[in-house]
Amino acid sequence: MKNDMNTDSERADFDSPWKEIIEAYFPQAMDFFFSETYALIDWERPYEFLDKEFQQIAREAEQGKRYADQLVKVWQTQGEELWLLIHVEIQTQKEDNFTKRMFTYNFRIFDRFDRPAISLAILCDPNREWRPSNYSYNYPNTRLNFEFGSVKLLDYENRFHELENSDNPFATVVMAHLKTQQTRSSPEQRKIWKFSLIRRLYDLGLEEQDIRNLYRFIDWVMILPKALENQFWEEFKQFEQERTMRYVTTGERIGYERGKQEGKQEGKQEGKKEGEQQLILKLLQRRVGELSPELQERIQSLSLNQLENLGEALLDFTAMEDLLNWLQTNQSA
Repeated sequence: MKNDMNTDSERADFDSPWKEIIEAYFPQAMDFFFSETYALIDWERPYEFLDKEFQQIAREAEQGKRYADQLVKVWQTQGEELWLLIHVEIQTQKEDNFTKRMFTYNFRIFDRFDRPAISLAILCDPNREWRPSNYSYNYPNTRLNFEFGSVKLLDYENRFHELENSDNPFATVVMAHLKTQQTRSSPEQRKIWKFSLIRRLYDLGLEEQDIRNLYRFIDWVMILPKALENQFWEEFKQFEQERTMRYVTTGERIGYERGKQEGKQEGKQEGKKEGEQQLILKLLQRRVGELSPELQERIQSLSLNQLENLGEALLDFTAMEDLLNWLQTNQSA
């Protein structure tokens, strides 16, 4: 059973922080989002993340999209084995083939491993009208209706008070996600909310490791421009000193400022522009997914000033389309 967020040191840069947080708090995630399925599971028995098995059924997943899919083996209270396929949809726009992909993955599990699976989706997109829940077709002699469970994080906007009063780690996760969406055009407000959410972890009296785990998620999704990030970090260090709690260190941070430090080190060896290029490529992979060789060449052709501007702009990128639009607007012919 995996319950340590740092166990997978080889995880790709562009994998979603959702994947780590679900691994760290899987029972709490099920209880928070899918209580009926949670009630089926014998939590006294260990659960297992089936990474290799998932790779077999997801061999045709689209390159460049950022998925946080998890295939998990659990045990029912009656003693029977049960597989759960959990998908976190983090694209910014609705995906027309989403329901088909949910069905395809479910069928592949059954076909390859002879195991029925419960399919569950966590929808993080900002489209209030898009609520996929089934895939179906109907012909005179053949019909199919595949249904799957789903939750829409946007629905929690009207339940924010409940989130604030909850000690489930995923209440914090949802609050961080919602406030990241709401402050996309207001970095000052994002900074205020980021500090408030992290301070809340201490106010809840959480254990040190829980604070670190949730801090990593908040810091990853609530990225700030460099100047505000520096302000935030100074204020946060002062806060920890006042609380006499040194739970979060610079070395553990995984946000933009850490990337800047890495870029500086690379820049010492390869020159300022080359170091900036490597930093931007790493951050873009984390934000929008794997970059094609053509896109990498376009970014490497940017001037140092353009690279620095892109470094600031990418903080609000959530999809490959954002990068393409920026390049179209800012890249010289």
